[in-house]
Amino acid sequence: MSEPLLVLEGVSRRYRSGDKEIEVLRDIDLTIEAGEFVAIMGASGSGKSTLMNVLGCLDRPSAGHFRVSGVDVGELPPDALARLRRERFGFVFQRYHLLPHLSAADNVQVPSVYAGVARHARIERSQALLTQLGLADRARHRPNQLSGGQQQRVSIARALMNDADVILADEPTGALDSRSGREVMRILGELHAAGRTVVLVTHDEHVAAHAQRIVEMRDGAIFNDRGRAGDTHPADDGQAPPVAARAAAVSSHRLPRAWARVGQSFATAWAALLAHRLRTLLTMLGIVIGIMAVVSIVAVGEGAKRYMLDEISAMGTNTIDIYPGRDWGDSDADQIKTLVAADAHALAGESYVDSVTPGVYRSATVRHGNVDVRAMVSGVGEHFFQVRGVTLAEGMTFDTEAVRRHAQVAVLDANARRKLFGVHTNPIGKTIFVGNVPCIVIGIAAEKDTRWGGGMSDLTVWVPYTTAGARLFGGRRLDGITVRIKAGQPGEAAERGIVELLTRRHGRKDFFTYNMDSIVKTVRSTGRTLTLLLSLIAVVSLVVGGIGVMNIMLVSVTERTREIGIRMAVGARRGDVMLQFLVEAVLVCLMGGAIGIALSFGAGFVFSAFVHQWSMVFSTGSLISAVACSTVIGVAFGFIPARNAARLDPVEALARD
Repeated sequence: MSEPLLVLEGVSRRYRSGDKEIEVLRDIDLTIEAGEFVAIMGASGSGKSTLMNVLGCLDRPSAGHFRVSGVDVGELPPDALARLRRERFGFVFQRYHLLPHLSAADNVQVPSVYAGVARHARIERSQALLTQLGLADRARHRPNQLSGGQQQRVSIARALMNDADVILADEPTGALDSRSGREVMRILGELHAAGRTVVLVTHDEHVAAHAQRIVEMRDGAIFNDRGRAGDTHPADDGQAPPVAARAAAVSSHRLPRAWARVGQSFATAWAALLAHRLRTLLTMLGIVIGIMAVVSIVAVGEGAKRYMLDEISAMGTNTIDIYPGRDWGDSDADQIKTLVAADAHALAGESYVDSVTPGVYRSATVRHGNVDVRAMVSGVGEHFFQVRGVTLAEGMTFDTEAVRRHAQVAVLDANARRKLFGVHTNPIGKTIFVGNVPCIVIGIAAEKDTRWGGGMSDLTVWVPYTTAGARLFGGRRLDGITVRIKAGQPGEAAERGIVELLTRRHGRKDFFTYNMDSIVKTVRSTGRTLTLLLSLIAVVSLVVGGIGVMNIMLVSVTERTREIGIRMAVGARRGDVMLQFLVEAVLVCLMGGAIGIALSFGAGFVFSAFVHQWSMVFSTGSLISAVACSTVIGVAFGFIPARNAARLDPVEALARD
């Protein structure tokens, strides 16, 4: 003999209210065979709805046993109960319990979504059910666009979506007019005729009369059970009623569970976010500001760092300057006369050296015609322009022969050219007086390269160092030597080699070196530190935005408690609910991150319009980090709301308004 479908033995259900315990069901014994049409009748407060919740695995007995096809549900974990509801039960509620932001067709499909049914199979099945129930032209309408009777038929179609064996209807006609109520009861009768077990909860005797068996309840106990034993399948005319079509083919269209759950969670979350656009926008506002701040600050810092490095590179990042004395500001430096041109020649022979230039720097009066200016006169070697990377706009530089014979030639920077000759006169071949020494102008340096000449003056004149030493300033002592290191040679090792060579030549270390590579490293290190510091400050806004996401999601869980209950009733696992809310939080943060990045690019455009020295530099790393931050914030701050949603009790959630 086969096991009865539903069996309750000594079932009681108690609820705690403050310090008291209220017993809603008392020692219920009830057996329902497959194919029966049972009406559970009773006045309000008799316990009939609680009994239906227990029968539908929405609630657990406080005492006794409830078995479904021989399986004791009291021993099943929450996800197993969800599977039982999803595969064996279909619910028809008094107030329909349709999700307001979904269309009729999408509402019907919800149970099969959690069953992992492929989308095309869901669409075909839901459309067929709605057509059979006379709602084919209302498939894309939302619940608020349907009448009460139409909404209840959508609810019935949803109950049939996974081909449930048992239809549980709680006051299905309670909110309907008499005509719609008769239509709903006709449909339930057809479902029973097709072989489904129908359990109807009602307080109306006329509605209960449609059932073949009536179970009457009073004060939480069964006091009457009347029906026709064994008459479980009413006779029909041999034709299956329209809504009785079984869905045997649905199970063959199931997707891999992981893909189905994740994909549907994204679709469900997206629909929920679109349904509450303003709340979604306000939720992501903090993330937008935070991501924009972080990306923009990193871009500004990177742009400033590159600008400084470019400025330093203009004078050659692989150069080492040598000066007399122990360090900058040494009062005895003027008395040290050991730094001479021979040192430069000796350094030029080293394997790690690309080129060398001696340097003699003095301020002097430079005159042409009746125009005289104060300029920095730099006596340099023939390799100076190579060492410093200075290019010429006009003319040429002096060569080795000019240096050897103390030639009275000069190269001007752009500022000196404008002061002495104006912008229309060609200075090449003209004579200027440097101090009292006449010099022929042979070249004009390009303007972008004139900031380096050995001094701080805006006007610079370059002459051979031999000319400066012998004819302008007197003496053989150099003010400095600049060494350009070959590409690929380590700067620190080259600096050590220079120090060793000159110390041997001088017999002591009476000079100091200034390595541009160390400046570059300092600038890079400082830039990274400042960017990190500013980014940490900007991260505060991200954290605040994350807290805002968490708060709004917590409010969302409270507002959508009934939705969560509906999803659980039709078979959603706790993991499904948690995943949905977690995905919502991640989507909000990702969209906020995308908007923040877009606004950062907009800020970069505005920045470049007002600041011409450098521009914001957006690196791929910073953009990837921004997206990663958005995702992490969504997961971290969305976890608690998602967990709270997953822990809701289905019965309590459905009872919320």
